Amino acid sequence: MTAVRWVDTHCHLTMLDEPAGRVLDRAATVGVGWVMCPGIDADSSNAARAVAGAEPGRVLWSAGLHPHDADRWPAEADRIVALAADAAAVGECGLDHYRELSPRDVQRVAFEAQVGLAVELDKPVIVHCRDAFAAVFEVLEGAGLGSRAVLHSWTGGRRWTKRFRELGATFSFSGIVTYPTAHTLREAVSEVDPATAMVETDTPYLTPEPNRTDRNEPANVVAVGTELAALWGIDVGEVARLTTARAVSVFGAPDGG
Repeated sequence: MTAVRWVDTHCHLTMLDEPAGRVLDRAATVGVGWVMCPGIDADSSNAARAVAGAEPGRVLWSAGLHPHDADRWPAEADRIVALAADAAAVGECGLDHYRELSPRDVQRVAFEAQVGLAVELDKPVIVHCRDAFAAVFEVLEGAGLGSRAVLHSWTGGRRWTKRFRELGATFSFSGIVTYPTAHTLREAVSEVDPATAMVETDTPYLTPEPNRTDRNEPANVVAVGTELAALWGIDVGEVARLTTARAVSVFGAPDGG
């Protein structure tokens, strides 16, 4: 097993049709030490907790409600609040103005509530932001979360990268950064201090090139880090060290991880 240690900071293990242990074993062979498994509603948050319990030292978990299902916040809030008390982070939550599967005002209510929960619990918040940069910035600007505001699968351009950088936020990059068409994102990488970045797969989605049509898995986080190394002009091992250090600083680490 390689000595290089990576952390996949966003990996939906509960969405895979394969045992988590087998997937994590493959990731370990390429140097992935542990992963963050986020919830997207109460049931998946509880399932993420179960996966973390079954894989000590290899999985952290979070509890939250995705913006696509924000209209379920009144019904799910109590369960998510209770789960979040034991989780490493709040989320995945945020705003999605691209698909708008829940109305924007409903998304905003659920997002603000979960950001407030993260502040109350003194925990990180994992933020989904799609075509909603200004609105997400408004919510996070007054929260004072700093590095604990994790911008999951960041896709912003230079302008918004600079704005969120001023908040001290953490930028988490996914396989999108490897896509040749992602010109705006790839240019924005230069605005990010590598020490403030993390890497993720968003398994089972967003598989990096050149295997973009395959199901994603945590082992592929190395491809994300390798692309970032090329864009930053630094050693791949340094990207692993810096992004892992940021992950531990933001989330802590699993016992024994």
